[in-house]
Amino acid sequence: MYIVIEGVIGVGKTSLARLLQPQFEANLLLEVFEENPFLSSFYADRQRYAFQTQMFFLLSRYHQQRRGVPSALAEDKPLISDYSFDKDALFARINLSGDELDMYYRVHEALAEKIPRPDMIVYLRASTDRLMHRITLRDRPYERSMERDYIETLNQAYDDYFLRRDGPSPVLTIDTDSLDFVHNPEDLQWIENRIRQALRMAPFQPELPLPTED
Repeated sequence: MYIVIEGVIGVGKTSLARLLQPQFEANLLLEVFEENPFLSSFYADRQRYAFQTQMFFLLSRYHQQRRGVPSALAEDKPLISDYSFDKDALFARINLSGDELDMYYRVHEALAEKIPRPDMIVYLRASTDRLMHRITLRDRPYERSMERDYIETLNQAYDDYFLRRDGPSPVLTIDTDSLDFVHNPEDLQWIENRIRQALRMAPFQPELPLPTED
């Protein structure tokens, strides 16, 4: 069983993947994004460094998933990842244009054929205001110059892709604005149950309601 957690920067993908790992007794595959040498320059000047940043991410994600996914699945345990190979193309569509975008698509299409597809994508949604708040709280140095308009554009691109997706991997959409699965065990349990129910993985409660505040 291969489960991917997806969503915009700051939504909590890695945190949720880590929290779900023991619940599913799963292997974990986390994106290694901080190793991109162009990332801080990209956030300072997106137009100048977009192509270098995007191509580095594409090849890095390809090599990680080409080796890591089959190896983890061969252990006969569930696998949870905090990113999908498809996400790279969403960023490229926003940050690249013209010949650079055409070249990117040709490389992406050739590489994507060799990447195993997940059994389910869990798409975490959040409002742009909530995302900006979470990005500010975690205070990563290379994200300090990130503009709200950029996150808004990403948010719309993710919605356009995952809410209208018609592909081989089903998508489970979870709105996270009212959830705090990091600090509230009931919220985490609710998400876990939604995933188990969607995948028909025991044990799950068919009608477990969304937690509400008293």
